[in-house]
Amino acid sequence: MHAPGRLRGRRWWLPLLGAALAVAAVCAVAVLRPGTAADPVAAGGVEAPIAAAAPAALLLPEEARVLVFGDSWVYGSAALSPTLGFAYRLADELGVETLVDGVRGSGYLKPGLDGPAYGERIAQLDPALDPDLIVIEGSINDRRLYPTGYREAVTAAWDQLEARFPDADIVVLGPAPQVLPVEEPTRQIDAELRDLAAGRGWWYISPIQEEWITTTNYAAVIDSGPIGRDHPSTAGHAYLATRVADAVRGMTQAADVVADAPLDDELVAP
Repeated sequence: MHAPGRLRGRRWWLPLLGAALAVAAVCAVAVLRPGTAADPVAAGGVEAPIAAAAPAALLLPEEARVLVFGDSWVYGSAALSPTLGFAYRLADELGVETLVDGVRGSGYLKPGLDGPAYGERIAQLDPALDPDLIVIEGSINDRRLYPTGYREAVTAAWDQLEARFPDADIVVLGPAPQVLPVEEPTRQIDAELRDLAAGRGWWYISPIQEEWITTTNYAAVIDSGPIGRDHPSTAGHAYLATRVADAVRGMTQAADVVADAPLDDELVAP
């Protein structure tokens, strides 16, 4: 029997010994790997994912040129006129010049009705376009081919885009649901594009995660008839233009705050 609150005379040194051994182990690692930090390890010994840096705020100049690149949604399919598509409407929504490059049926893996897949199309873009911002959209057209070769195709296409327009900011607009519930391959494509964009420090817009199209507004946004074939209606394109423009404006707010900050010589002491 031992009185409450008393340490056993022969065991009090065990915690101190354990702490000393732990410190010694850390020091040994530091000696063996000078100037490096231990690799992040999650519970169970699995390497933790490396957190991606937050994208920098967009800095769009006045009269900015915005290239909107993608599939039939960018083309303006199912609108009364393609020029009523959301990509064209962004010009008025954002007060910019839009350069629209949409090919129906195309994707990162899938060739389109009027042109090849994304990578080959990007290789054909004229560097003289010199956009300030690129919005690359899509694509649900890859859902039947996913996932074989998908990550490689996206990586190659984005590498080309950066090389062709090194001064442009790039925003990735993920696929939007053409049917509800969202098809599982489309949801997986959305998640993969989001992760790949984060790895490059690019902004990513997810109409799926942000629930742009739900059972509440589906009939007003999507023309599911024989002509529209599950593409946005004219009203749907107008709605999408507003949502994309709001998202882009949100990406520039931090820059606007910095731009409006007073200069040092304008500061007044309290």
